[in-house]
Amino acid sequence: MSIIEVRSPFDDSVVGSVPFGSVPEVEAALDLAKATFLDHENALPKYKRIEILEKVVEIMSSQIDELTKLCASEGGKPWMDSQVEVYRAINGVKLAIEALGSYEGKEVAMGHTSSSANRMAYTFKEPIGVVAAVSAFNHPLNLAVHQVIPALAVGCSVIIKPATQTPMSALRLIEILKEAGLPNGWAQAIVCDRKGGELLATSPKVNALTFIGSGAVGWYLNSKVSQGTRVALEHGGVAPVIVEADADIDDLIPSIGKGGFYHAGQVCVSVQRVFVHESIVDEVASKLSSYASALVVGDQLDPKTEVGPLINNNEVNRVEEWVNEAVTKGGKILTGGKRISASCYEPTVILNPADDAIVSTKEVFGPVVCIYSYNDIEEAFDRANALDVSFQAAVFTKNIDTALRAVKRLNGTAVMVNDHTAFRVDWMPFGGAKASGLGMGGIHHSMEECSNEKMMVIKSPSL
Repeated sequence: MSIIEVRSPFDDSVVGSVPFGSVPEVEAALDLAKATFLDHENALPKYKRIEILEKVVEIMSSQIDELTKLCASEGGKPWMDSQVEVYRAINGVKLAIEALGSYEGKEVAMGHTSSSANRMAYTFKEPIGVVAAVSAFNHPLNLAVHQVIPALAVGCSVIIKPATQTPMSALRLIEILKEAGLPNGWAQAIVCDRKGGELLATSPKVNALTFIGSGAVGWYLNSKVSQGTRVALEHGGVAPVIVEADADIDDLIPSIGKGGFYHAGQVCVSVQRVFVHESIVDEVASKLSSYASALVVGDQLDPKTEVGPLINNNEVNRVEEWVNEAVTKGGKILTGGKRISASCYEPTVILNPADDAIVSTKEVFGPVVCIYSYNDIEEAFDRANALDVSFQAAVFTKNIDTALRAVKRLNGTAVMVNDHTAFRVDWMPFGGAKASGLGMGGIHHSMEECSNEKMMVIKSPSL
């Protein structure tokens, strides 16, 4: 097994090194995961899983600063936001423990027809088997928790392939699980190339695949998985926001600003397309531009930094190209629009780029928010829904009828009223539809994705 260096997105300094697995090592990990799951004599009872997870919470809670530095160093998310990620990760483990208390089946009605007389039936949950998890760079610890912990909680063995740019947080989670008493084979992490990742995702030894990343890769893997493999995909959106004329402007500016520029826009539900009624568009655009221009951009380890670097310098180049293209198609740069360095890009607000500009049609995954004016809200709905993505959306209004109308009309698996599209708590269902994904995440929902429902039917003359 070779070793690769992990570098800071901000200044390319080496922040760590990790083993890099080959295809045979991926095969070995799959063999171990399968053998572990099938070894019924050494299966982990629920109370033992809970003991281990409780110990994980204890260990992580004692290492807040260390885990924060790890996440920030490799991922580029500012210290303040990386610390929030660590707290969320810890809470995610707690949520899995709590969910096991209601992890139950139900009675299935019998006896109401002559053919079902003298019978009773109940469903219960069983672990699905081996879970393969392919993760993304933008929340390296919390995503690992969301993909690994639910699988373990319900009794599955799991292998996670973290993003090559940010592998250390996931590897540290596996180390913590072992420190907490998890026996060998139940949870593994392997850093590998795309060929190894494809083998992991499509192996017939895998019973469930959870993938977080680009739509192109996710849908490709979905087409290649072995028969019977359950698949959950989480891709991105091009998140739309509707701002009606009666919205509270002073309240919505920091909300949209946070939703658009948090983690330099590298969030799958980051605010990107803001449709504002023409009567207030100038005021909203001006105030959002002022908000964006005041953000502190720089080294993610500086506690004052609010917007850190993009994950690599090529992403800065791409964002720059997309913004320049938007200008050629009529978009007006209100603030930003330029790179600050090789790794950082200015928080940028663009007014009325063309509907066919790249920034209007594809997920920017950078610190760019576009504002579009509209006259009639139905027009805004149509433009918001024009793309083949469907994730989280939002509407700002004081009118309950308008809010309910927007919830009904906007394509989205969740519609926020008077809040930004990037809102999330880890017990809520979270996932995309259409091109944005398949299945639902969130700790509780991921536990269901890692489970099979089995039914027991009992026939007895006494019933």
